Amino acid sequence: MTEWINRTLRGSQGQFPLTQNVTVVEGGTANLTCRVDQNDNTSLQWSNPAQQTLYFDDKKALRDNRIELVRASWHELSISVSDVSLSDEGQYTCSLFTMPVKTSKAFLTVLGVPEKPQITGFTSPVMEGERMQLTCKTSGSKPAADIRWFKNDKEVKDVKYLKEEDANRKTFTVSSTLDFLADRNDDGAVVSCRVDHESLNSTPQIAMQVLEIHYTPLVKIISSNSWPEEGQSIILTCESKGKPVPEPVLWTKDGGELPDPERMVVNGRVLSISFLNKTDNGTYRCEAKNPIGRNSTEYVLIVHDPNALAGQTGPDHALIGGIVAVVVFVTLCSIILLGRYLARHKGTYLTNEAKGAEDAPDADTAIINAEGSQVNAEEKKEYFI
Repeated sequence: MTEWINRTLRGSQGQFPLTQNVTVVEGGTANLTCRVDQNDNTSLQWSNPAQQTLYFDDKKALRDNRIELVRASWHELSISVSDVSLSDEGQYTCSLFTMPVKTSKAFLTVLGVPEKPQITGFTSPVMEGERMQLTCKTSGSKPAADIRWFKNDKEVKDVKYLKEEDANRKTFTVSSTLDFLADRNDDGAVVSCRVDHESLNSTPQIAMQVLEIHYTPLVKIISSNSWPEEGQSIILTCESKGKPVPEPVLWTKDGGELPDPERMVVNGRVLSISFLNKTDNGTYRCEAKNPIGRNSTEYVLIVHDPNALAGQTGPDHALIGGIVAVVVFVTLCSIILLGRYLARHKGTYLTNEAKGAEDAPDADTAIINAEGSQVNAEEKKEYFI
């Protein structure tokens, strides 16, 4: 008898129920499993957070069509709860009826799925320079969902985020506001609000809004000829971009109408001028307008003389010849001035040496008489030479 009791005690000591926490999306199915490695025909039981028995072994105890038996044996008791609601969240208990009773807890977490987001605050169209405030909002998330903004697939970081608890005190309503000034570069851009949440299985919910921005025309003139010459033709194209689309452009010359309609032909945004001449020189203006405003740009036309251009092919040689003549002239002048300077210097020296012998017939005599010594005459004469 004692030996049997000891075996029973040793067996009961190894018995212990094992459970795992479960997370399920609202509306989904939760599977609760309780296992026992060693069991000597001891009963297992599942009960809900309100301590109501759901199943005792394979016998259903609570009348709830959402709760079903999955598996019942001496080693396992598994049940399922379908169409899970937020109220099903809580701590479930698996009990093993040994002496004493052993239990294990499993917490059921129910995720609240956020509603499809909506973008509000956009009125179409928006004028360039106006402030835009777009708000993205979603409710029913648990825990609170995350909202991110994108403009043409590029994330916008500078946004405001607000989280509020719903009336059921279990889920949250979150909103985010994107605030910016309307710019013409945003026309046609796709602004999207993306809601990320763990209940969405990595598939975010997205709301999109295409921006429509109205702005004044942007005008540019493109010339077909960068060096127009007399007798040639030129085509000036006025490119205008605006929203709404600008009306047909207006071409003027020097502030007035085009002076020669026969040679100056306007076709839509294109001005064609044939048989160019010097009278066509001037400032041509292209103006475009739409209901938002108007804008213009100018092009200065200079018609070149092809003959004057050809005559300028040889001026390089004439220029070089002129430079050479100037250099030669300066050189000759320098030589003449240097000769005159040397001659004057020589006369001055002889005159100073001949002081006191004004009637000397020549330089040699002046040198001899000025010193008063016949002996030194040859030395001075030799020095002079």
